[in-house]
Order: sequence, then structure tokens, then C-alpha cells
Amino acid sequence: MSVGEWVSGRVFNLVHRHNLVYNTCWEDPRLDRQALNIGPDDTILVITSAGCNALDYVLCNPRRVYAVDVNPRQNALLELKIAGIRKLDFETFFLIFGEGRFRHMNELYYDVLREELTPFARRFWDKYVHRFFGSKRSFYFRGTAGAFARVMNTYINRVAKVRPWVERILDAKTLAEQQEIYYKHLRQQVWTPILRFLISRDTMLSLVGVPRAQRQQIESQYDGGIARYVQDAVETLFAKLPLSDNYFWRVYIMGSYTRACCPEYLKEENFKRLKSGLVDRIDIHTDTVEGFLVSHDVAVSRFVLLDHMDWLSGRYFPLLEREWQAIFDRAAPGARAIWRSGGLRTDFVDRVKIELQGRPTTLGEQLTYHREWAQELHAKCRVHTYGSFYIADLNV
Repeated sequence: MSVGEWVSGRVFNLVHRHNLVYNTCWEDPRLDRQALNIGPDDTILVITSAGCNALDYVLCNPRRVYAVDVNPRQNALLELKIAGIRKLDFETFFLIFGEGRFRHMNELYYDVLREELTPFARRFWDKYVHRFFGSKRSFYFRGTAGAFARVMNTYINRVAKVRPWVERILDAKTLAEQQEIYYKHLRQQVWTPILRFLISRDTMLSLVGVPRAQRQQIESQYDGGIARYVQDAVETLFAKLPLSDNYFWRVYIMGSYTRACCPEYLKEENFKRLKSGLVDRIDIHTDTVEGFLVSHDVAVSRFVLLDHMDWLSGRYFPLLEREWQAIFDRAAPGARAIWRSGGLRTDFVDRVKIELQGRPTTLGEQLTYHREWAQELHAKCRVHTYGSFYIADLNV
């Protein structure tokens, strides 16, 4: 291991080991719904992250959603959301998770929500609930991803000094209006040498969960490296795709959602459906994907693996092979997996070795990809920070 890799790993672990990393999911569930084609007999395994997408998938009426995350703080956030769905009215719930703040959060937490939580979630929110939700700063500016959002907003406000134009582009009514604002008032002012320097640093990327291995994939596969990659992604978002329903970027720029621009679980009609019983179909587990599958005798038909395989693609490759072995061991007939990558391709996935029916094989032989479909969906992604998107059926 090089000195750079050692330092990067230490920084990444320092940022992530004791923190809530993601305060909102950074994967577009509108694409996932199409890719997964969720039906009433499906059981879904999803890496929890902030829990938004687990709540989104369960609105499709599957049999079960297993939300699994090795970071218990991420699961504590989903627990708090589920407690709020069960115990609160919609208006209060939206103030907390839509506006990102609620003046009386401390009292509400102890009087209503705390009893719904597991012991770890209680200990975590006992310490952080008022700080995260009860103060003037939005919850979406908390956690390590929230720290990145604060840095981004400081740059917008004090360095580039383009806040009025950023807010105007978010409220643009047409794509033509977006393009005019972006190219006339944002592009040159935003993309300065200092910004390109910042987004090339491991320390900055660690705040949004990008490990060194993922950055290196982009550097080696994208012409112009990660700085050019980020600029091209942002230009696509702000000048080529409609922003009217892009709640991912709105919340990190404004610190809140609106009623019209928010995740599905924050819409009143969906809140009522979740409250009526759908939310009870979510099971939360603090574990690795492999650990959960090995210890639970469940047949899973849909696997949502986010981008975590990028993290394992280097020196943790044996863990990736064990994970895929567990996935195939628990996969139901007709199972499908989706995942994302910071890189433009994930050739390493096809090299993963597993054993099926006593015979050694590779994932390249056991996955049937829907590449054109995945590329078509990926082009419409409202997040647009991933290099590639994959849909694959498991040959079981």
C-alpha cells in the first residue's frame, strides 16, 4: 500500500467510522423502480443509506424490503423516519424531514418517537436529535454529506457569489431558461481553478462517501480526470435535464425540499399509504450484505447494491467474492440486481469467482446484463454523479 493510499484510507475511516454520513439517498429511485419492476411477490434487499429509497420501494407494494447497512447510524435515521410515519401527522412529519428542522423536536422526540426506536437508535438520537433537527441549521446540512453541502454553499455564496442565479435556475420553468441562466451567469463564475482543486482532493470527496478506489477509477477511465468528470456531470444536470423535480440537488443547495420537489415518502398521499401499513414491511438490519444473507434464511428477488462494490474492488476483493456467493445462495428464481459505479465500467465484477452447484464459475458467466436499457435510464438520472448504472439478471 502506498503512503497516499494509507493517508486516504485513514481520512475516509475518520470521516465515516463514527458519523451519520448520508442524510438523504443519492440514488434516483425513479430509475430503480423501472429497472427492478417490483411486484407483490418480490423481496428486496437494499443498502439503507438514508432510508429514502427503502421507503420509496415499499410504495410499490412488495412482500418485504430488507434495509441493510453496516453503519448503524444510517439505520437509526431510517428508524426515526418510520417512527415519524407511524406516530405523527403529515404536517409535522414534513416539517422535520421536508423542511429539515422543527422547533419543538426535542420534546416531540422524547414524548412520541423515542419509544419506537431500538436501543442503539435511542442512544444515537438522545445525543443528536436536537442538534440535527431542533436548531436553525437544517438537518440536510448535518452529517458528513451535510458538511459537503455547507462547503458547496459557502463556495456558491462567498467565492463564486452566484446565489441569486443558483436559486433562479432551480425555479426555472423550462429547459431553455435553465440553459440561458447556466451558460450566461453560472458556468464561468463557478468553474474556477480553486473549485477544480477542491473536488480533486480525497478529503473533500470522503465527505460524500467517495473512497480513493472510486476516485482512481474515474481518474483512469475519464478523459480529464475527476475534475472534468464532475464539471461535465453538473453541466448535464443544470443545462440538459429538467431541474423542476430534481430534489437531490435542491435539498443540498437550499437545505429543504418543497411539497412539489421531494422524495415520494414526503408526499402526503404516499405518507398515508405508508402509515396505513406499508411501512411495516420494512425490516432493518445492521450488518454487511454478506453477513445478513448468511445469517437469514430468506429468498431475495431484488438486490439494490448502490455503489459499494467500488469500495471493495481493490484490496478487499475477497470480501466482494464472498458477498456475491451469499447473493447467489439466497437469490430467488428470476432474481435481479442493480448497482452503480463511479467508474465508466465495472469489469472487475465479471471476474468475481463463486461456486454454483459445486462447480466454480465467474459472475461474467452467471449474469445477464441489460446494458442498453441501463444506459438509457442512466442518461435520465437526476443525481448524475455516477459514471455508470447496471441492471443484471442472476442465472439461478
